Amino acid sequence: MAVILIRADASPTIGTGHVMRCLAVAEALRDQGHEALFAAVESTPAIDRRLSADGFRHVSIAGPVGQAADLAATRSLLRREHGTAVMLDGYRFGEAYRVGLQAAGARVLAWDDLGDGTPLHADLVVNAAPQAAALPYDAMAPGAVLLLGPGYAPLRREVRLAAQAPRRTITDRPVLLVTFGGSDPLGLTGPVLQALATERPDGCRIVAVVGGSNPRAAELAALATDGVSVEIDCPRMGALMADSGLAVSAGGGTMGELAALAVPTLLVVTADNQAMASGDAAELGWCTAVDARGCDPAKAAAVIAGRALALWADTGQRQRMQDAATALPLDGDGAVRIASALTGPPPKSGSAAPRRTALA
Repeated sequence: MAVILIRADASPTIGTGHVMRCLAVAEALRDQGHEALFAAVESTPAIDRRLSADGFRHVSIAGPVGQAADLAATRSLLRREHGTAVMLDGYRFGEAYRVGLQAAGARVLAWDDLGDGTPLHADLVVNAAPQAAALPYDAMAPGAVLLLGPGYAPLRREVRLAAQAPRRTITDRPVLLVTFGGSDPLGLTGPVLQALATERPDGCRIVAVVGGSNPRAAELAALATDGVSVEIDCPRMGALMADSGLAVSAGGGTMGELAALAVPTLLVVTADNQAMASGDAAELGWCTAVDARGCDPAKAAAVIAGRALALWADTGQRQRMQDAATALPLDGDGAVRIASALTGPPPKSGSAAPRRTALA
């Protein structure tokens, strides 16, 4: 049994997406007989509860994030646990940190969403964006195993199982889902939910899913009314997505889950690292995107709600979006592929690692 260290943080400011996509791979690692250990400088009570409930060990280490104390603590933990590999997910790990982590001797898997040329100093690189294969990862991580494209979208087990059920037509999916991730740093959930509720279409149930790491969770729960519900840390996201005829979602890790369940989606770009993947996904036809970066939340909410209500009214368009998602080469096994690559034999010394993509 190999021990895989997962170094990822969560907070109301940066959100919980880094930890949650690593959790999908942790599930797959455990299914394959390995142990995943989470280490964080920053976390939230909700994330800690989730990891404990799922049976994963998690520890707090010294910070600040990405600084010398963090690196020393991470390397010490690797030695103490006899870790064979480490997954690194976050944007506050500079080059000195990455060089020092790779020098510890364990295999390093780096998650990346930007492809901006920054050296990653990793043995494996994951980017599930549709056009990730066009990014300069050969230069960013020479010789690394490249796990690129939607075939590596890390879906949690509950979503993978829901994706295996027969697909319903769009008219049999009565939910309009609103989700802005684990913490919703821009505070869009409330304004969007209120704007949608005032013009809720007949026969439409609006469900807002709010992460327990959202500091506004209690006030958002109070917005529930007839036909509008608010779920905190929803334990049945797979089933809820399968019921959804439209989703309004931040353009983060949830995007792969919505695509796998063929949910027509209005993606809302809330951070720079979401822009490229959201634009690429929109070109595939199963979703459309709107950029909320730098916008006043109230004004952004009005635009988002207007776009969502127009899509809901256009049943034909939503069915075409669902059909486009169904046609994507997504089998839900991205997390399994990542886990297998991380724990499998490394490429032969001196050979170029293969580029592995599900979509060109």
